[in-house]
Amino acid sequence: MTVPVPVTDNGWRTIPNLISFARLLCVPVFVWLVLGADRPLAAGVLLAVLGATDWVDGWIARRYDQGSAVGKVLDPVADRVLLIAAAVVLLVDGTVPRGVGVLVLAREAVISLATLALAAAGARRIDVLWVGKAGTLALMFALPGFLLLSIADGPVHTVLWWATWVFTIGGLALSYWAAVQYVPAARSALRARGVPEEAVAVENAGGTA
Repeated sequence: MTVPVPVTDNGWRTIPNLISFARLLCVPVFVWLVLGADRPLAAGVLLAVLGATDWVDGWIARRYDQGSAVGKVLDPVADRVLLIAAAVVLLVDGTVPRGVGVLVLAREAVISLATLALAAAGARRIDVLWVGKAGTLALMFALPGFLLLSIADGPVHTVLWWATWVFTIGGLALSYWAAVQYVPAARSALRARGVPEEAVAVENAGGTA
C-alpha cells in the first residue's frame, strides 16, 4: 500500500506569491523603459533586480515554510514571461545580438509548448530543475548586461562585456542542458498520469508498504 505524504499548501496569499505577482506587474514597466522612455540604465537595473528576486521568493518559501501549489506554477510562469518579454523587447530594440535572442526564445518556445502538451495529456506536473533555474538567473543578468553595454565606455565597458558574455554562454548552456533533462522527466510524468503527486513522491523515495 502506498503511504501518502503530507504536503504543505499555504494557498496563494504568501510572500513568495506576492513577489511573483509583483515581478509580472513589472514586465510592462520594463517594456516602457526600453521602448517608450529610452532609459537603458533603469531598464537594465530593473531587469537584474527582477531576476534576483526569483531566488529571494524561493528562499523565503523554503526558510519560512510558505510553499504552495499556486507558487509552484506561478513562479516558473513569471520566469518564462519575464525572460520572453525581455528577449523580444531587446531584439526589437536591437540591443541584444540576434543569435542570443533567437536561442533564448527558441528554448522558451519549446519548453512552453511541451508544458502545454503535457498538461493537455493529463501528465503530472514536473517540478522545475535547479539547473534550469540557474540558467534562467544567468540570462536575467546577461540581458541587462547588453542594455548597459549600450551606454558604458572605457574600462567599465570592457569588464561589463566579459561579464555579460560569461553569463550569456553559461545561461544558455545551463538552459539547454535543463531542456534535455526534462525529456526523461516528461516521460515519467506521462507514466504517472492519474497518480496522486504524494504517492509518486513516496514511490520515488522507495516508501511503499
